[in-house]
Amino acid sequence: MNGFPSTEFSLDVVREPGALYVRVSGDLDYDSCDELVDAVTESLTGGGAPPQGVRLDFAGLTHIDSSGLSALLLVHRRASALGATLYLENRPDFLERLLHITNVLDHLTGPATGRGPDGGADLSWPERGPY
Repeated sequence: MNGFPSTEFSLDVVREPGALYVRVSGDLDYDSCDELVDAVTESLTGGGAPPQGVRLDFAGLTHIDSSGLSALLLVHRRASALGATLYLENRPDFLERLLHITNVLDHLTGPATGRGPDGGADLSWPERGPY
């Protein structure tokens, strides 16, 4: 163990009535972006009423490249098509900077949520789930 966070990409997806929660960890890049889009798309269209909100938690994100940003735009498009609002929660500084530089933050996200003590947005996760 080297003391650095793992850069291996992983997702934890929880579907609750009215909401979809996705924890994104590791590097969101060319090699992993399809996994995020596929997981969200499958959860959005997997039956039942579509969620009102899709909450992506980036507390464990270690890197994002242009392919990862493109994946976020595609997730937004798919969520919006079903009437769901996308929320980007617990954004690390490097993601916040990328979203501002590319001028897509307001396009991608719903209304601003509260900021946590570390600067990330507060996120209330469901009590149960594979975390």
